[in-house]
Amino acid sequence: MAKKKLNVAMVGASFMGNTHSNAWRQVGTFFDLPAQPVMKVLCDKIEGLAKDKAQKFGWQEVSTDWESVVARPDIDVIDICTPNFLHAPIAIAAAKAGKAVVCEKPLANTLKEAQGMLDAVKKGGVKNMCGFSYRFAPAIQSIKAMLEKKQLGEIFHLRACYQQDWIVDPDFPMVWRLKKKHTGSGALGDIGAHITDLCHFLVGEVCEVAAAMETFIKKRAVPASDVGAWGTKAGKGKKVYDTVDVDDAVVYIARIKGANTLATFEASRFAPGRRNYNCIEIYGSKGSVIWNQEDMNQFQYFNRADDALTQGFRKVLACDTGHPYVHAWWPPGHIIGYEHLFVHEMCEFVRGLSKKKGNYPTFEDAVKCQAVLEAVEKAAGTKRWEKV
Repeated sequence: MAKKKLNVAMVGASFMGNTHSNAWRQVGTFFDLPAQPVMKVLCDKIEGLAKDKAQKFGWQEVSTDWESVVARPDIDVIDICTPNFLHAPIAIAAAKAGKAVVCEKPLANTLKEAQGMLDAVKKGGVKNMCGFSYRFAPAIQSIKAMLEKKQLGEIFHLRACYQQDWIVDPDFPMVWRLKKKHTGSGALGDIGAHITDLCHFLVGEVCEVAAAMETFIKKRAVPASDVGAWGTKAGKGKKVYDTVDVDDAVVYIARIKGANTLATFEASRFAPGRRNYNCIEIYGSKGSVIWNQEDMNQFQYFNRADDALTQGFRKVLACDTGHPYVHAWWPPGHIIGYEHLFVHEMCEFVRGLSKKKGNYPTFEDAVKCQAVLEAVEKAAGTKRWEKV
């Protein structure tokens, strides 16, 4: 019997649009789903970009008008991959139109906007997911299972860092990720949101923070175009400069709600040599785990109960039999990559459409993360502990 069709429209055709396009294209092939995703419409303000990506990935139609796409009765899911300042208007309109909504992180530029998005999906009664893709690494899902079984015992510490280096060059031009009106915050919202969510997912909710933020390069040359970020070039001729008004790096310490757990976080786009160093360390009374996205197919596990002669961190290959999602891909030990996380994400979302509760981060989870981001910014300003 033919599966029900799930018509998807995606808004935004750049970097995250590529990852989501690839995910929608692959998910129904590798996973058994209750409905078959149909890549119906790709929407972007630049028509040429939309047409190019639609042809490349297999979208049936293109549009430059997201409002008309949201209003279409044949569309079931709106997937938002735009710059952050557009998340709220698109998501709220989609919820009012009765569409399920997928939205990239951070959910919005501000906590108020994020709460408005949550209110809209609740009022519309529509399914919703925020794109915290790192939850869907098999290693992270395995660590989550270990924590639920109390294999690490009482958790004392979580240490998280997310380091990149793509804007360390002072000649790198101004892009939308460096302007507060477009992005909300800098490294904090861009990558700090990911490690905050992983903390919430694995250990518990942050309830109190102290923080420091820094902008190392205050002005950037205006680029020739505003398309994307990586590979953008400055305009020719005399350079015109604009002020960077978001953080280049942030560090914050935290306490976890209802637990005697201390957490430390660092998010920086000024760490030379760190391309995508997303690392989580968890230390408990029975043992410890360490995971790093740059080596995402494995994690390290230390068990205090091991014999003293052989005790030490062991490597656990998380693309072997028994770990989540790997059954759908290749034989045991054949590694997967960054793009697979988004396939897993869309798999869980489609599976969750017919369930009361899905195995994916919702707008409610994203609002909790946004509340931490706001508290971190406040704490950096007041230079004291702030409640979330």
